[in-house]
Amino acid sequence: MPVGTAGAVKAVPHDVLESLGAELILGNTYHLYLRPGHESIRHMGGLHRFMSWPGALLTDSGGFQVFSLSDLRKVSEEGVEFRSHLDGSSHFFSPEHSMDVQIALGADIAMAFDECTEYPADRSRAEESLRFTMAWARRSLDHFRTYRKTVPWFTESTGQTQSLFGIVQGGMYADLRRECAERLVEMDFDGYAIGGLSVGEPRDLTLEMIAAVLPLLPQDKPRYVMGVGYPDEIEMYSRMGVDMMDCVLPTRAARHGLLFTSEGRVNIKNRRYAEDQGPPDPACQCMVCRRYSRAYLRHLMQAAEPLSGTLNSIHNLAYYLGIMARVRQSIEAP
Repeated sequence: MPVGTAGAVKAVPHDVLESLGAELILGNTYHLYLRPGHESIRHMGGLHRFMSWPGALLTDSGGFQVFSLSDLRKVSEEGVEFRSHLDGSSHFFSPEHSMDVQIALGADIAMAFDECTEYPADRSRAEESLRFTMAWARRSLDHFRTYRKTVPWFTESTGQTQSLFGIVQGGMYADLRRECAERLVEMDFDGYAIGGLSVGEPRDLTLEMIAAVLPLLPQDKPRYVMGVGYPDEIEMYSRMGVDMMDCVLPTRAARHGLLFTSEGRVNIKNRRYAEDQGPPDPACQCMVCRRYSRAYLRHLMQAAEPLSGTLNSIHNLAYYLGIMARVRQSIEAP
């Protein structure tokens, strides 16, 4: 899923995303809550209509962004008190409030409110974080089900009811992860995510946590690993049985001049590309590789042209989405 933090995938128009084959993009509950506000978006018909996106949308719970505000937050049994990174104003997210915000946004998939464990964290800290996550998962689900039962909400663009996914936490302790997964499955969420990864841990530890949890999650429901990863990682995780992934890497790296190609990573800022008339990736048929040279993309970076971020991002997204298309084809092949 391309990440559209503030209701937009940075520097990439929606029609281009559609042409690349993106069907589901991620919006950020924390950022949209602060600006322009979930009630404003509700009054304008929900996030689909507000951002003119006809495809599917997923909103995160806001837990990870609040987690990142380590110096501006206070965690309690009830939820998390935090200060806005925009103006310092005080706010409070409880599981119920996170659900209310996501219901107002109207995403097709909402996420249970969770507490992301930092890395490194000792076992007592991971156990405390897991205790919050489990209590908040139940409260999120109860609030969400009550609302869905009494006031069914349908997105006008898709006609589908909202779904709620639980999030597996537990730090880097496989037994805590397994405990969390088993208890979430008992609650019977619409889908399941593995969160709290790519927070600074070694790559082999990420893989170990995913491998510990995946067998415990129902195969007939979506299985989502949050916040990953590099191209080889997303292909590996897909082949392990992961259905969904999101990451800011394709667009963030693009804005800094890093391209992912069939020939490996290309730092387009390097002087060696100053007169390279070849396409960014000879094996790629995206709109960027069909039209522009490496020399031109380097020039745009050197000249600090905004078009640079757009073209680099389009190519990287095409590369990532192409990997997933090939994975789907291999699954469907007889």
